[in-house]
Amino acid sequence: MIRNGQPPSPPSPVSRRGVCFVISAPSGAGKSTIANALRAAEPRLKHSVSITTRQPRPGETEGIHYHFRTMDEFQRMAERGELLEWATVFGRGYGTPRAPVEAALEAGLDMVFDIDWQGHRQIREALPEDVVSLFVLPPSLPELERRLKGRDSDAADEIARRMDAALAEISHWREFDHVIVNADLDRAIFEARAILTAARLRTVRQTGLADFIAGFLG
Repeated sequence: MIRNGQPPSPPSPVSRRGVCFVISAPSGAGKSTIANALRAAEPRLKHSVSITTRQPRPGETEGIHYHFRTMDEFQRMAERGELLEWATVFGRGYGTPRAPVEAALEAGLDMVFDIDWQGHRQIREALPEDVVSLFVLPPSLPELERRLKGRDSDAADEIARRMDAALAEISHWREFDHVIVNADLDRAIFEARAILTAARLRTVRQTGLADFIAGFLG
């Protein structure tokens, strides 16, 4: 992944509001791999634990990988406004709890989300000043199909369904702030990290900048 061998840089002396870094892509393009690499390299980049209505897979732990809820519980949370974004994908509910995200941003922590275009649209509507978004493209459709076949043991009709869903996802690329092509994973991670760094350094996000500069000017 990121192999520069350098220790994490110290936090800035200037306080700031956190960033919602949204990464979207068709299934198989690498958004989860990129998001996980950023989390490993960036101590102040936190993972938003999503809610899902699907059953836990082997090795998954409640509160770490997902919050597992019934569909009725999920729908009640959505109705009460407790989810920043939510959607039903292939008959299963997925969503992002609002409270922990808002608390993290206020504390100057960044949150990364690997969600689909619908989730991106909803979370940008909920937090329009905090979202920076990235869309990840595969180098080609044949390569995307190869990755899906290599990753899953699904039947041919399931792969075809996922490819159709990928085309639908790609059609929303213009809604995102940034787009990269994941032809080389290390390069894609580097580019994603550069986008996050630039978002953190925007003047409007550095809420403590005026006080910090006042110390120079006396």
